[in-house]
Amino acid sequence: MLDYDGEAARYDATRGGVPRARAAAEAVLRLLPASAGDLLDVGCGTGLVPERLRRPGLRVVGADASAGMTAVAAPRLGGRVVRADGLRLPFAARSFDAVCAVWLLHLLPRAADVVSEAARLLRPGGVLVTTVDKDAGHDVGSDIDALLAPYRVSGARDAADAITARAARAGLRPAGETAFTGYGQGRTPLGVAADVRAGRLPSAVRVTDDAAGRLIGLLAALPDPRGARRDPVYRLMAFERTT
Repeated sequence: MLDYDGEAARYDATRGGVPRARAAAEAVLRLLPASAGDLLDVGCGTGLVPERLRRPGLRVVGADASAGMTAVAAPRLGGRVVRADGLRLPFAARSFDAVCAVWLLHLLPRAADVVSEAARLLRPGGVLVTTVDKDAGHDVGSDIDALLAPYRVSGARDAADAITARAARAGLRPAGETAFTGYGQGRTPLGVAADVRAGRLPSAVRVTDDAAGRLIGLLAALPDPRGARRDPVYRLMAFERTT
């Protein structure tokens, strides 16, 4: 997994910056109940997204496991940031009207347990808003995707069906969805080749050591190897606590 402490200072510049964060925040706001007052952003990162979760009466708190990320996020969120594991959040049950997790579940082997922890924190009528199928959002039908297709596997950590099933067991029901563009996140052949070399591929892609060298060569041979392909489109789902 990426060293988020080490990446904190340059994270925004390498992840689409404000345009990407603004698109994500606007999408989250579309799925929040009008009455939502207290919102917790789990995996808040540098705070660039929650800083833009603005509307009258909405109070936002951030949580992240990375000390580097929380240090950057704290001034953006007026100090309302805690360093915490998404599986063991330091808040009482039913403390929030909304919990959001953007670009988080796909990173975690125990992604479904984050859903249960979010459900614990929600008041009745509250919602969990989370990205699902994150890696699939990068499949834009490009020449890169054609090369990766033979290596795709099922069972992504944030697969929508699996997250929906876990939400149901935690007392949450689907309450809407939307999508937004990951501005500045279009992949380049050389960038993906570097990820293959470093073993940083998405959880839905498996490349053996024997196949890696050939795939790297094919990626490097694509036209315009430094040129970014189309930006991904991410899926965002809301789940409501009914009792």
